Amino acid sequence: MALTPQNNQAFLREVDEELRRDRLAGFWGRWGRWVVAGVAIGLAAFAALLFWQHRQGVAAGEEGEAFQGAIDQLAAGKADAAAKPLAELAGSSRDGYRALALFTQGDVLLRKGDLKGAAAKFAAVAADTGQPAAFRDLAVIRQTMAEFDALKPQVAIDRLRPIAVPANAYFGSAGELLGIAYLRQGRRDLSGRLFAQVAQDRDVPESIRQRAVQMAGLLGVDTPAAAAPNEDPVR
Repeated sequence: MALTPQNNQAFLREVDEELRRDRLAGFWGRWGRWVVAGVAIGLAAFAALLFWQHRQGVAAGEEGEAFQGAIDQLAAGKADAAAKPLAELAGSSRDGYRALALFTQGDVLLRKGDLKGAAAKFAAVAADTGQPAAFRDLAVIRQTMAEFDALKPQVAIDRLRPIAVPANAYFGSAGELLGIAYLRQGRRDLSGRLFAQVAQDRDVPESIRQRAVQMAGLLGVDTPAAAAPNEDPVR
């Protein structure tokens, strides 16, 4: 029996939506881990920049030498030798070295596969009111990444929404993770709009923008028609 024009259009829309679902599932199954890895690499690079800026603005002292010595030990593959000075610096009264030591301890634990231990180190920085906002935001993102697979989507959403705003230096990384959390919660519309917004923000690293363009397209959002970069993110 032939389809009427109205039924034919409805059928084509259903086929198109089904294709989008298949493409999205295929994309995430193939590239999902690489997306998270890309976020981690970008955050590590930014953390290195923060460290360099911090060191430029702080006079060299005993703690600076101790931290550099711990980094040298880690670079030489001597994590055990670096453990003691890092533990001492993690209790420092100087905010900068305390944060850097905790971040480094978290990274060491990540390399060992101790996601819970690493998340606890990052959480300590995030909860430290003496730290600059940039350090605390970075810690929230890294804590969430470490816990992401076991975390309820709404918990990740609540953590990341205050950071995933265009004015924040971490908008790209936080927005990407927030978009994935929305997707895991089944909120495809919010996920697609957020990915499109990230894709249009020229302050976001190009690698993140390219992934965001792909994800927005797979979720049926036309990137050029999405919210302007300076607009408040989706809630």
